Amino acid sequence: MSEHFEKIKNYLLELGFSISDEDVAEELVVINDEAQGINNLIIDCEDPILIIEQKIMPVSTQTETFYKRLLQINRTLVHGAFVLDETGENVLFRDTLQLENLDLNELEGSIQALSLALAENADELITFSKA
Repeated sequence: MSEHFEKIKNYLLELGFSISDEDVAEELVVINDEAQGINNLIIDCEDPILIIEQKIMPVSTQTETFYKRLLQINRTLVHGAFVLDETGENVLFRDTLQLENLDLNELEGSIQALSLALAENADELITFSKA
């Protein structure tokens, strides 16, 4: 287990998150915080970066308008972006950070950016998920 993985776990605990799942071999943890809109947020140490990723919704038969709007929303995000997974079937929130110089405030800012993105865009995302 790398020192980065231990540091990330300690940061998460210091921020008040409980780790709901952990894969030590893959150096990843999963956290949840319903109040912040965090649901199965995967935090993965892939030296030299930390990957933060959460599934937001499946992509049904979306239109060009949907994809255009996601790109417009991305422009307003503080950290991270809404992206498609490798299959193109799910919208994810994804952010990456450098592990070497990562501090508590930076990790907290990225997680809060997810909560803020969901809060500010909930109505539109819900509408798109029902389409």
